[in-house]
Amino acid sequence: MKMENPSGWMTRVDQIPNVSTLRRDDREKLACVIRKYPMRVTDYYSSLIDWDDPNDPIRKLSLPSLLETDEAGELDTSGEASNTKFEGLQHKYKTTALVLSTNVCYMYCRHCFRKRMVGTSQEEINRRLNETVHYIQNHKEINNVLITGGDAFALSNQQIERYLAALSEVETLDYIRFGTRTPVVYPTRITNDLEFLEILRTYRKKKAIWVVTQFNHPRELTDQAIESIEALLACGVQINNQAVLLKGVNDDPKVLADLMKALIHHGVNPYYVFQCRPVKAVKNQFQVSLAETSRIVEAAKSQLDGFSKRFKLIMSHPRGKIEILGEMENRMLFRFHQAKHPEDQGRFFMIETSEDACWLNEELEPIE
Repeated sequence: MKMENPSGWMTRVDQIPNVSTLRRDDREKLACVIRKYPMRVTDYYSSLIDWDDPNDPIRKLSLPSLLETDEAGELDTSGEASNTKFEGLQHKYKTTALVLSTNVCYMYCRHCFRKRMVGTSQEEINRRLNETVHYIQNHKEINNVLITGGDAFALSNQQIERYLAALSEVETLDYIRFGTRTPVVYPTRITNDLEFLEILRTYRKKKAIWVVTQFNHPRELTDQAIESIEALLACGVQINNQAVLLKGVNDDPKVLADLMKALIHHGVNPYYVFQCRPVKAVKNQFQVSLAETSRIVEAAKSQLDGFSKRFKLIMSHPRGKIEILGEMENRMLFRFHQAKHPEDQGRFFMIETSEDACWLNEELEPIE
């Protein structure tokens, strides 16, 4: 598929406003960052940036930083390689199959946990739809499929329909999910494409369809974004939001609470708030400690009603989705919300953590 890339979209360092004020060697470093971790910012999303504010959260989410030259961290932080059954199909949790449908996005988020592949490598992309359907049919415990990437809505309408046509015929599937930030970064791809909306409307009659998107800041909920949400809802599609707690973006209780209130107001379900993963070129720029994350979330929840605080604070770990339940003196309480191994399912555990601990290793010991 040829990726749409209008001339107004930013993909090069020299397109960034005010970049000429940087030293030449810093501009060269940014160019090196982009060669390794591509930049693509839609003209719509760039219009949301306050160019007079160097700490603007929208800017941090979309534009490369010199901090991305930091090599601390990992490439695969949740054990995706070990869950891959064949190219582009992962089966980590009993009831869910995950399909990496593309390596492209309309915008390459700077905090992306798949920086190892998104925008560059196609080695993990699913090109075996028939084999994927066969695998799901032979694993009757699977009741849902998450089609993601990259951004699943960056696929062509024809590709999206191929997935829906094939998967909607699998009797054991209760619903199909799409992972996408399109409502956030390129909402007119949804609102202006009547063919796309008709495809969703048609297959929604066969299977429940859910969109899992990622609004991280209330300023992303613009009139255009809201129109795209309403268009999806009008097709019978339901929408969940999974935000990521990010330093300098939404690590403020009021900002996080305002985001959740706005989501509920416009018919989007707060689903997860993720602890930022220790990804290479992400960790030292965006991670907040486990203790501080827990405090921020609890302070935000104190401002919310029951519906808007239904989300779970989650760490997506190699052993599963681990819910961060909170602090107890100098210890933290956790629970396996989803587990890779049956013996972990639902298990509570408590560990001592330092103020700087941001993650847990494979043995569930705290690490910075």
